[in-house]
Amino acid sequence: MVSVFEACIRVGKVDRAELVLKRLSGVESYPREDLIFLHNRYLRASLDQMRLHPDRTRAENLHKWYELHIRANGLPLTTETVACMLKASLLSEHHPDRLHRLVTRYMGMAPGEAGLHVLSMAEILSDQDLAVITDICPTYNLAPEDQAESATNSEPETASSTEEAIQAAVSADAKDIPEVLATPQKGVGLKSLKQTLSLFDEIPQNCDISTLPLRDRREIQARLERDCVDAAVDRWREESESLQKMGLNTSVSHASLNSRLYDWQLALEARLKEEMTKIEAAEAALKKTPEDYDRCMYGPFLRLSTPSRLAAVTILSTLSSTAICGVDRGITVSQIISNLAKFTEEDIRAQIMLKKNAPKTKRRQVVMAKSATAAHKPAPEGEARSRLISDAQAKDAAIADAPWPVSVKTKVGAALLSSLLDTAKIKVVKEHPQTKTLVSQFQPAFSHATQLKKGKRLGMILLNKELVKILKREPQGDYLAKHLPMVVEPEPWQAFDKGGFLESSANLVRIKQGDRDQRLYTEAAIARGDMDQVFKGLDALGKTAWRVNTPVLEVMLDAWNSKEELANLPALDPQIPIPPEPEMSDDPTERRKWIRAVKAVENEKGGLHSVRCFMNFQLEIARAFRNQTFYFPHNIDFRGRAYPLPTYLNHMGADHVRGLLRFANGKELGEAGLKWLKVHLANVFGFDKASLKDRESFAMDNLVNIFDSASKPLTGNRWWLKAEDPWQCLATCFELKAALESPEPTKFVSHLPVHQDGTCNGLQHYAALGGDSWGARQVNLEPGDKPADVYSAVANMVKDQIVKDAEAQNPFALALNGKITRKVVKQTVMTNVYGVTYAGAKKQICKQLDALYPDLPKESGFENMLSAAYIAKLVFKSLSTMFRGAHDIQYWFGEIGGRVCRALSAEQLERIANDGLLSSSTKASRDKKTSTDELLGQFRATIVWTTPLRMPIAQPYRRSGTRVIKTSLQDLYLTMPERSDPVHRKKQLQAFPPNFIHSLDATHMLLSALECHDLGLDFAAVHDSFWTHAADIDTMNRVLRDAFIRIHEEDVVGRLAREFEARYRGSIYLAKINSDTAVEQKITAFRKQKRLSLRDELLMEYRRQTLLRSADPEQVAEAKKMVTPASIFEQMAAAEALAAPEDMEALGLGEIPSNADEADLATAENEEDAHDEIAADASEVESPGERFTAHLKDMMKVSHFEQTVVLSDKKKKKADRTIQVWLPLTFPAIPKKGDFDVRRLRQSEYFFS
Repeated sequence: MVSVFEACIRVGKVDRAELVLKRLSGVESYPREDLIFLHNRYLRASLDQMRLHPDRTRAENLHKWYELHIRANGLPLTTETVACMLKASLLSEHHPDRLHRLVTRYMGMAPGEAGLHVLSMAEILSDQDLAVITDICPTYNLAPEDQAESATNSEPETASSTEEAIQAAVSADAKDIPEVLATPQKGVGLKSLKQTLSLFDEIPQNCDISTLPLRDRREIQARLERDCVDAAVDRWREESESLQKMGLNTSVSHASLNSRLYDWQLALEARLKEEMTKIEAAEAALKKTPEDYDRCMYGPFLRLSTPSRLAAVTILSTLSSTAICGVDRGITVSQIISNLAKFTEEDIRAQIMLKKNAPKTKRRQVVMAKSATAAHKPAPEGEARSRLISDAQAKDAAIADAPWPVSVKTKVGAALLSSLLDTAKIKVVKEHPQTKTLVSQFQPAFSHATQLKKGKRLGMILLNKELVKILKREPQGDYLAKHLPMVVEPEPWQAFDKGGFLESSANLVRIKQGDRDQRLYTEAAIARGDMDQVFKGLDALGKTAWRVNTPVLEVMLDAWNSKEELANLPALDPQIPIPPEPEMSDDPTERRKWIRAVKAVENEKGGLHSVRCFMNFQLEIARAFRNQTFYFPHNIDFRGRAYPLPTYLNHMGADHVRGLLRFANGKELGEAGLKWLKVHLANVFGFDKASLKDRESFAMDNLVNIFDSASKPLTGNRWWLKAEDPWQCLATCFELKAALESPEPTKFVSHLPVHQDGTCNGLQHYAALGGDSWGARQVNLEPGDKPADVYSAVANMVKDQIVKDAEAQNPFALALNGKITRKVVKQTVMTNVYGVTYAGAKKQICKQLDALYPDLPKESGFENMLSAAYIAKLVFKSLSTMFRGAHDIQYWFGEIGGRVCRALSAEQLERIANDGLLSSSTKASRDKKTSTDELLGQFRATIVWTTPLRMPIAQPYRRSGTRVIKTSLQDLYLTMPERSDPVHRKKQLQAFPPNFIHSLDATHMLLSALECHDLGLDFAAVHDSFWTHAADIDTMNRVLRDAFIRIHEEDVVGRLAREFEARYRGSIYLAKINSDTAVEQKITAFRKQKRLSLRDELLMEYRRQTLLRSADPEQVAEAKKMVTPASIFEQMAAAEALAAPEDMEALGLGEIPSNADEADLATAENEEDAHDEIAADASEVESPGERFTAHLKDMMKVSHFEQTVVLSDKKKKKADRTIQVWLPLTFPAIPKKGDFDVRRLRQSEYFFS
């Protein structure tokens, strides 16, 4: 309702806004501070109408509104409320005595300096109003000389113009470099990016913006951030007018798409003006049709923009959405409507913010300047004196940030899309099949059709084939140029939506659509000051200044423009051979295999083309910024991990982007820095598992190759291309060559970021949490002569087990003996700590086997997926052995998370008890089941915890319902996420351990960023890879070790347990107790006697817990006499009888699900079904390998029917083996920690290296 209210206010529908506000006032749970802000909006809108149409009666009505809806409800007032009521008084009352009483009354509500803030609201009170008020209340009168002086001071400084400053900053050192060869793109984007970057073309190429005055730099930055909607329309208009000047019509077949888009713009604009007229008629109609009701719903939101801008946004968004999915494939209606509505909402918000940030009048500055010296008259005892709050407290953002309802967004998107489908035409010219003459016809550019996909009928938007050809040939402008690097330091973070860019909006936390929990928790933490350290950490990351590494850029552009493949740059036209088409035969399998092979080639080409298109954007940005200093503002995800906001060019990009970046500030290498520069070269080359001394020697041993790579990168022996990260290796070759060729290498000023990477950082945190000495050695928490490699350690353990199994004639071990390498297990080890499932691990390992041993299935006789399943079990077993303590902690995480997800909070319990939320269970069994289902649907407690930096983390996983929304195009089934949705227990449970580790990762990084900033280091981070100057590596490494120790010296797990106990105090959860235990039998006997429903047992236990917490001894005694299933459980101290949550299977580190064999079989059979569409002919002779595979499947219960029966029977038996009991929410004891002392880390030089 809030967004509807705001839309009505903005389009002048005050009467309708009044009705909505009355409904909102009746919502008891709506915050009073937010409600007074809505009243302020209503008062302001009413005053605006009265300015246009003076009406004393309406002004009197505002006084009644204040008395009935604000004062009577005891709402807190703001300075804006007082200003509005003063204005209403001045408009409604001409009798001097009553006017004097009203003004005195309302000014009395804003004593002292608050009164000055009231008078400063120039957008409400005019100069004449101010004169009347200050005449009645002379305390606030301003002398004429004060006004003149303040007005003079408010004039802008007469600094030189931006253009003059630019000319003064020209440097003679810069040189021109080649243009970037454009990649023909299936869609839009590149030209818009270049249009935005054309700002740099207006600046001399040898001008360094960083040398300009701050005011000029901020002006340039603001221009970069402004959207490209107006620029796109201007470009369309220019090309259309150019054609008309040449005497050509834009409908000619060879007209550019830009000129056609301008025709679309005009036609769609006219159509939307008609739609606005229909909306007016629908709102005025006494008898409304369904279409009228729809227009009444979305009309106020469309009116927030203009038909011209809505038309441009619709065209750009539609082309952008189709480009992402592939213009020749089409896009689902739900997807394109969602994107269109999102772009429209964002554009309207941006326009509102631009207007809101417009400069205030000088008179406001005059009044505010007086506030520092104004005499404070003793405030009269006004009725609302104690209730006056600041406008900031009224949460101005409550409206601006109120998300549009999904139903409204859907109808807005559908209305705009429908209008585009009706108006966008394209001229198609064809040759007549008989007369051979060219005939033309205007056809719809887009069409709405339905297609069957995976058994479901989906609405699709398809592009006209002629339009597809044009879009492939002629890339156009869209939103892709939105967030570029900044040319000034980012704005400090001050609020959830205030920080980073100057004008473009950005949120502090990246949250999924519909997730309100994380935002509410974060805003509450900001208000308490708990997010200050996070703010400072993000600000520190944003202050790191960057420049483009020009020598690398020049090489990259030469390679790019050659159109050939080089390093990770794909070829413009990759030559991937297509297998010859098989001859016609009776066997359809051969042709199906050929079709699959052709599709695979097409997919590979399409993938390479997409990569090249994305790189095209990155290179254009790098070329534009090549002479500039720039910055990356950062924000965080819900776990606290930091990410740069600029999308395309940032240090978290792939190897080629990292190679393009260097620090803007340089530092002399010194002896240590020269050493670390050599070590860095070994690291990026891939020689990073040796000792530091060996890595340094590696660089010295390859000096000839290094110098050759730097001198002749494309024409020499290309040694740098053999590196693991070739572009970063090339950048290091340039830097090292320049340093060694300088007169004094240790005095060389280096700008290259040198990296220090953690050893599977997640396992480092787990080893510290669990105190695992063996695991700590494997991840370099313990000092050592050489860096330990956990991946090699796990690979060796797997090899040893395979040797043992081969001796026992295990067929898998015999086939895999000698084939296990570090690469086979690395990804699974790395991701296991972050929650990879057993099924996921099998796929990871299978992918490696396919790449390393493509002929293994022929040699072994069975599919690689079965081999991967065998290896995955051994990997998981090795990890659980190596990190025993971490394994136990993951189980503990799962246990406490499982209880929280099956709990009802104290507030929910009180509501259930008092409001009769659920039906009584004394009805028929069917009603009992309904009551139980309603009760189980109340599990809404998401898992929430606080990081060591005091940032709250709220997991966003809920089971959102779907809703059918009727639109003018078709009915859409959309997910409607709400805070009241039940939690998704499985996702909550399985995501908790990895997300908790991610939050520790994030804490370690931000602590390190803060300390490095305080020490004057340039610092950047890519999650668990930290960068600084070579000369500062030793200092940064000390900071990294100290920050890690600071985190783990404290009892991290113990603090989490205490937080959970405090956060969920008073909750009751639904536990499961194993049958055939003494406590289960006693509870069952109790239930047979009492015959209570699950709800009745809950209310009984709630009453018992309430009495136990009472300060009255008699009530406590009464509670102790009560008998409930929970009291029986407590009396028998039967904690061991609790069953583990059903979703905890395979949760522990390296844990394998109990049904792994059946899962292996199902996976293998599914793989065969997916890859063999037709079964082999029964008459074909079986090969020995096929006979072995069949025998293997027989051993593993090959029958899918039998497997299904067995699994179903297992699930049924498992369900029968437990009973459900309401217990007070408590948490199990923390697992015992190992003997590893994290302080030993201070002596480990390979912790990050």
